[in-house]
Amino acid sequence: MKSLSKSAETTSEISLSSGLSIGYDKRLAEVRDDISLGQGTHYLLGRNGRGKTTLFRTLCGMIKPLDGEYAVSGSCRFVSEDLVFDHELKAPAVLKSLLGKAAAQEALEFAKTIELDLQKPFGKLSTGNKRKVNLLVAEFGFKNDGMDVIFLDEPFTGLDAPTRQAFIDRWANDTNNVVRVVSAHPDFDEMPVPSALVISDGVLEHQQSEDMNWGQLRQFLN
Repeated sequence: MKSLSKSAETTSEISLSSGLSIGYDKRLAEVRDDISLGQGTHYLLGRNGRGKTTLFRTLCGMIKPLDGEYAVSGSCRFVSEDLVFDHELKAPAVLKSLLGKAAAQEALEFAKTIELDLQKPFGKLSTGNKRKVNLLVAEFGFKNDGMDVIFLDEPFTGLDAPTRQAFIDRWANDTNNVVRVVSAHPDFDEMPVPSALVISDGVLEHQQSEDMNWGQLRQFLN
């Protein structure tokens, strides 16, 4: 049975049932054992073309699964690489127009940490700086009601190492009660990955360990 359900729970969660199959004309990945993702940051790892973006689109209800069931409890947002804002607006104006006053101020403080150019209009920003604006809107747009689910599709594309690390550190210390799933291609073996959805050989599975890192997981990818 193909279904999407959103429960009336008071905290956000993602549940993937055994037998869930995703893809378009053909199956890209299948869940063999039930998976439950609670609040926190979970990385989605897999080689190109294995179904990472397809999984995100499925869980957000944009496409139907080929088979099986899943449930997303919470307000779901899918953040892709190609978000575009008014080219004439500078980053502070974008943030203030899309976020609440307090959230916009917090985002602007973090913008200093990641060295976002606040003076140029969005249309004249570099690819990396445009990506920073996208991530700030996503990261500081939570309702903080414990019911947020966010899917970040390759958020590190175009970002330098210090910026990537700043977001990784923020996610690791996050207290916003958010379920965050991040698809990524880590570029250093020591990157901590305490919870990961791994797509390999057509199978989607969940691996978790407090001391797990990218170097340990990379060997499982096919």
